[in-house]
Amino acid sequence: MNTPQDNSGSQNEVTTMYERVGGYQFFVELVERFYQFVEADFSLRPLYPEDLEPGKAHLAAFLVQYWGGPRRYSLERGHPRLRLRHMPFPIGQKERDAWVTHMVSALNSMEISVDEAILMEDYFKSTATHMINR
Repeated sequence: MNTPQDNSGSQNEVTTMYERVGGYQFFVELVERFYQFVEADFSLRPLYPEDLEPGKAHLAAFLVQYWGGPRRYSLERGHPRLRLRHMPFPIGQKERDAWVTHMVSALNSMEISVDEAILMEDYFKSTATHMINR
């Protein structure tokens, strides 16, 4: 583990968000909770395939990698290319807002510090906005 020194001479342990929230299982649970909201959303659910399991695995692996965990997503699927992968789906402001609402609700149901929740929420909002293609 990297432990760079700051100017005061004390060592600061560098950790990733992945490590701070508890690792892989946190992201699997977050995605499970998110998809429970998606399944109940009559406007958003039709954008997803009938079988949600592959998408759950892909999203969890992506989030693990993005937040500093193992790079399994890229090893299995290549570069994330999020915007390109989402282009076939009609994503407007309404879909973006529903997605963000469900992801933030899932995030708020998790045991996570306020600081980490804010960082994740900001990321989810900006990334979802970037996915708008209609």
